[in-house]
Amino acid sequence: MSYVLVTPEMVATAAADAAAIGSTVSAANAAAAIPTTAIATAAADDVSAAIAALFNAHAEQYQALSVRVAELHESFTRALTAGSTAYATAEAANAGPLQPLLDLINAPTQALLARPLIGDGSNGAPGTGQAGGNGGLLIGNGGAGGSGAPGQRGGAGGAGGLLLGNGGAGGAGGVGALGQASGTGGNGGAGGLLFGKGGAGGAGGVGGLGQAGGTGGNGGAGGLLFGNGGAGGVGGAGGVGGVDSAGGTGGTGGTGGANGLFGAAGSGGSGGAGGDGAPGDTAGAGGTGGTGSAGGAGGTGGAGGANQFFGHAGDGGHGGTGGTGGTGGAGGSGVGSGLAGGAGGDGGAGGAAGRGGAAGAGGPLVTPGHAGNTGTGGTGGTGGTGGNGDLHTNGGNGGTGGSGGAGIAGVGGGNGGTGGDGGKGGTGANGAPLGASGGTGGDGGKGGGGGNATDGGHGGNGGTGGTAGDGGNGQSGDLNANGGGGGRGGTGGAGGIGGTTTGGGDAGAGGGGGAGGTGGSGGEGGAGGFGGDGGAGGTGGKAGAGGDGGNATDGGNAGAGGDGGTGGAGGTGGGIVTGINGGAGGAGGDGGDSGNGGNATGGGNGGNGGTAGTGGAGGLGGGGFRVGHGGGGGNGGNGGVGGTATAGGDAGSGGTGGVGGDGSVGGDASDAVAGGDGGTGGRGGSGGAGGIATGGGSAGHGGVGGGGGNGGHGTDGTAGVAGHGGGAGGAGGDAGDGGKGGDALDGGTAGAGGAGGKAGNGGGAGSGGKGTFDGGAGGAGGDGGKAGNGGAGGIDSNGQVADGGDGGDGGNGGDGGNGGDGSPVGAGGTGGIGTAGGAGGGGGAVSGRPGQNGSEGQPG
Repeated sequence: MSYVLVTPEMVATAAADAAAIGSTVSAANAAAAIPTTAIATAAADDVSAAIAALFNAHAEQYQALSVRVAELHESFTRALTAGSTAYATAEAANAGPLQPLLDLINAPTQALLARPLIGDGSNGAPGTGQAGGNGGLLIGNGGAGGSGAPGQRGGAGGAGGLLLGNGGAGGAGGVGALGQASGTGGNGGAGGLLFGKGGAGGAGGVGGLGQAGGTGGNGGAGGLLFGNGGAGGVGGAGGVGGVDSAGGTGGTGGTGGANGLFGAAGSGGSGGAGGDGAPGDTAGAGGTGGTGSAGGAGGTGGAGGANQFFGHAGDGGHGGTGGTGGTGGAGGSGVGSGLAGGAGGDGGAGGAAGRGGAAGAGGPLVTPGHAGNTGTGGTGGTGGTGGNGDLHTNGGNGGTGGSGGAGIAGVGGGNGGTGGDGGKGGTGANGAPLGASGGTGGDGGKGGGGGNATDGGHGGNGGTGGTAGDGGNGQSGDLNANGGGGGRGGTGGAGGIGGTTTGGGDAGAGGGGGAGGTGGSGGEGGAGGFGGDGGAGGTGGKAGAGGDGGNATDGGNAGAGGDGGTGGAGGTGGGIVTGINGGAGGAGGDGGDSGNGGNATGGGNGGNGGTAGTGGAGGLGGGGFRVGHGGGGGNGGNGGVGGTATAGGDAGSGGTGGVGGDGSVGGDASDAVAGGDGGTGGRGGSGGAGGIATGGGSAGHGGVGGGGGNGGHGTDGTAGVAGHGGGAGGAGGDAGDGGKGGDALDGGTAGAGGAGGKAGNGGGAGSGGKGTFDGGAGGAGGDGGKAGNGGAGGIDSNGQVADGGDGGDGGNGGDGGNGGDGSPVGAGGTGGIGTAGGAGGGGGAVSGRPGQNGSEGQPG
């Protein structure tokens, strides 16, 4: 037998829909009546007249049927409307006699226990912290608790009925007022004695200025026989830090409710986020900006609910995220006071991550729940901007970015937290007018360390180092004065150290070091005054070092070292108004050192050294009356050392050396002068040494040397009476040497030396200028770079030596420039001469068997 559910509202809605459909159909029929019943004949013949009459007759019959259908539809709609009215009347008639009967049944228990026998409890009023009413003694759901007043606790949820009913949710805690702690969330109501779910705990209130967030309410217990426990409330967020005070700590999550005989226990509430730090004060004239305050620590996750018998224990709540550090205050301006600009304030440190909640206890027949994950450390604050200097004084340096918050250890098998990212360094101020230098960009903050894991969990990743601030721009020089030099870019922050694992966990999965921050760009050199040289471009910042890989114990594999950051690009040299030489381009920043591989014990493998960063490109030379030469490319960083292994593990291989930066293009020529020479390519970094193995393991192989940078392209000569020659191409950079193979102890196999890197190609020369008579000669191509030497082989304890690495290939010589076009009466210029390729690298050192020489480069 089917089950039918009818309510007056449903029938009334159906009647309204039927009436709307009838109106739409009637309107469509009326619109089609005239076009279909008055069709004219196509011609004066009898056939056309008969066809038109046939169509008109069909249309008239359709309209007659439509009228009858509309009448039937209207009767059906009236019947539906009458039915809904009858249902409503019947319900009202039945409720009249039954409600007094229900009131009579509930009156004794309401008077004696302030609780009905059957029915739902009332909800607490918002903003009062009033508790929700309990459900009926037999059947009924508990009412929700009201939210708390400022700084006060939220109301507890009402309990469900003894026979059947769910507990009410707890009210949220009140927000903390100025300098006042916030309120705790209300506890959830318990479910019915036999059947019913426990109510969820209320969220903790947000902390006042610099105050901690409120604790979340505990979840209500489930029914005794069947019912899930309620989830714990989320901890309140910490308040924003005040002046010179850190942000508030996030509130602790509430504990999950226990389950009944059958059912799942409630999960613990997540910890609240830490409050953000306040920004530092702006300094007075020439003063240093204030330091931003630290972010607050994340709150601890709530514990999972305990399991009673057959169900599942609750999972612990996740730890809260640490607050962001405050921004450093801006340095004071020296304009009008004769002072140099003040340095920007340092950014505040990010808050520590919150600890994950403990898992709920298991019953006699089941396993416990899972521990909550630790939160993420807060991001470090941004360094303050340096102040502007007065006449002939330098701009202030940018502030250092704040360190990222540290991840903390996991609880009972939970994963360690991820360290927070380092803050961005502040930007250096521009130099004052009349030739002052720009300020140095602030250093990026250090990434926070990853948290340690326990009992088999994974260690947290180290945070990323902060990006360094850019150097300020130099200003133009006065009469016969040189332009100011651009400020140096700041150093990128170091990546955080990966967390350590115990109990067999793999540090590689969770212990990776954070990436080093990118070095800041050097500022542009200022333009020279009348007769003065343009200022030199600022040096690019050094990239931050990659974080170390995490350590593993009891057989786990050590994590790989982090990769070094990329070096910052050199600044562009300034031009001049009518002066002599344009400023030289700034040198590219060095590539960052790679992180060390993690150490392993008990048979684990050592981590591989990280790849070194690429050297930054040299800056462009400024334009001038005589053209400046392009800046040299930065050298690539050296590869990291492979990790050491013990008790039979294999040592890690050394990292690959970084690629040298390309030389920059020579500066543009002004009227009737020769083009500038391209810059020399940077030297590639050396490969890292292989790790050392003990107890019979194999030593790591040496890293491959980095490739040399390509030489810069010379600029084209300019037009003149006789064309001027193009600039010579820059020489290719020398490649890095291969890394030394690792040594082995106690009978292990020594590692092979790394191969030398490939040398850079010589730069192409500029084309000769177009002359009125004879065209200019093309420039000579740059020489190919020298290839790197192969690395030396390692030595084992039995006196055996490994093979030395192969020498690298020599670089190709640069192409000669094109001769300039002559006029109709002049001869074309002579093409440039290609230069010789670079020499091949030597074999490995004498500690290994001789390696093979590299091949010679090809002439241009």
